[in-house]
Amino acid sequence: MGGDDLDELVLGEEYIVSGDESAEPSDQENQDEGTPSEQSAAARKRKRREKNKERKAKRQKLIGSSNSEQQSIAQQAPSQLAEYLHSVQARSFPKLSALELEDLRIPESSIADTTGWTDPRTLDHLTDFIIEILPNLHTRLGQKSKNPGSPTLLFITGAALRVADVTRILKDKRLRDEKGGEVAKLFARHFKLAEHSFYLKRTKIGAAVGTPGRIWKLLSETDALTISALSHIILDMSYRDAKRRHLFDIPETRDDVFKLLGSQKTWEAIKVGKIQVVLF
Repeated sequence: MGGDDLDELVLGEEYIVSGDESAEPSDQENQDEGTPSEQSAAARKRKRREKNKERKAKRQKLIGSSNSEQQSIAQQAPSQLAEYLHSVQARSFPKLSALELEDLRIPESSIADTTGWTDPRTLDHLTDFIIEILPNLHTRLGQKSKNPGSPTLLFITGAALRVADVTRILKDKRLRDEKGGEVAKLFARHFKLAEHSFYLKRTKIGAAVGTPGRIWKLLSETDALTISALSHIILDMSYRDAKRRHLFDIPETRDDVFKLLGSQKTWEAIKVGKIQVVLF
């Protein structure tokens, strides 16, 4: 469904009817129906009012259905998420055989169980989500980082603005305490790869938040970002762009995610349970 359904303006108060719209007109209204031009104007207002109601209802339905979909994906049990990720992974590697794809399957045991979280999966709740559902990550985020460019958390999201928003949340003192490392903000817009490489080689970070493409390039084309201390990869399924697409709906973004997850060192760490994959 296109974005136009969400962008329609809400009509002003002059078009909002209070009380029972189906009520019979008063005697005065029957006596004074107005000129033909006034009747035409009233008919146009009535039509606009009805159309506005339809638009508002459609928008609420769209928002409700998209929120329900994102929640239903992320809230599933690890066994279901393993099947879901495997099916999405197959779209990223269409040339691989079934046997080859099976070798790249993310084990159920390496997917965090977040079914205990019943609140909305929004950034307002991200700090509490980590504290309550991922206590080991919470502890690690509050510890001093040992080496530059070696985060304990990779938070992967689909847009630069979202990266900035998540970065602010992860700087919460409830997560980092006083000893926790910096939070790296990694996306291609406005920043060259060399700039991020320079920063990471000189900064001890506890978390890195970024778009899949930039994180993949840093891991595959530089030695600035390492997974030596990595314990969690959070996939941001709760974010949707203006076209209501989530992380796996855009082929290029989806492919970069699975290139990252399937790279040799990362995959080996996921396979043995050193790295947990989390859907938020």
